[in-house]
Amino acid sequence: MLFYTESPLKFAFSKDISEFKNDSLKSGVNTPQFGILGVPFDSTSTYKPGARFGPNMVREASYNLERYNLLLNKNLEATFYELGNLEVVYGNFNQTSKHLESTIIEIKDKLIPITIGGEHTITYSVIKGLNKVIDIQDATIIHFDAHMDLREEYMGEKYSHATVMRRISDLNPKDIIQIGVRSCLKEEETFAREEGIKYYTSTEVKSNINEIEKVISNINNPIYVTIDIDVLDPAYAPSVGTPTPLGLDPYELQRLIYNLQGKNIIGLDVVEVSSSSLGDITSINSAQVIYDFLSMQ
Repeated sequence: MLFYTESPLKFAFSKDISEFKNDSLKSGVNTPQFGILGVPFDSTSTYKPGARFGPNMVREASYNLERYNLLLNKNLEATFYELGNLEVVYGNFNQTSKHLESTIIEIKDKLIPITIGGEHTITYSVIKGLNKVIDIQDATIIHFDAHMDLREEYMGEKYSHATVMRRISDLNPKDIIQIGVRSCLKEEETFAREEGIKYYTSTEVKSNINEIEKVISNINNPIYVTIDIDVLDPAYAPSVGTPTPLGLDPYELQRLIYNLQGKNIIGLDVVEVSSSSLGDITSINSAQVIYDFLSMQ
């Protein structure tokens, strides 16, 4: 065994899942532990393909980060394990979804899932899996995205990156809060309003971020966080399935993520990362989001 090597196919500072059993026996402390799972699936992408490469590119980018987080003045001490990539069935969402649901059910009693995509459709399968273990009707879904993703169907498909939040709404979570949105059909906005889905546009974030920070801070029930990285402006995240101008900047996203500190997080995902080249800014900012979240633990 080589003691002084690292693998770019795992997230920086993560432990191998093979260490989990011994760590649990030693621990005895009831602190949250996380599992990082890649889901390289992008079969419903309709503009820029390549999200299947996202999980490994985000992992590679994570090696540019330091264990000491200067902005929080603390070391990254969270316990988190690298689970590898899900076995996906390209072109077959239903079968991939079954694999993902089963995996989430298997790990949820032990680890809080952090999922790297892959297209946004996978979020539905993660939450559906969680719903088999906990009651998702007690949870708030915080959704960072340029798009509402509330279409009933898209190009004849009920399960798509453009319908994912509609399918999650079908599961009846306590609340859905959308942040950074700036693109939708009129029917989606009407559905959001009629169903009580709160949404804050990118313009509202920029003009009144303090108010949105308060909204997040005041949530007292379990939270699932889904981050479509196209919530960032294409200047900061060009390699996404559907880039949309006038988005958030990384500092604004970081500020909002920091308000999750101390919350009961049941899962987090970062999706729609279509990076396929070393040093792509999209994967770097995506790795930073996961790093910031883990640094707060």
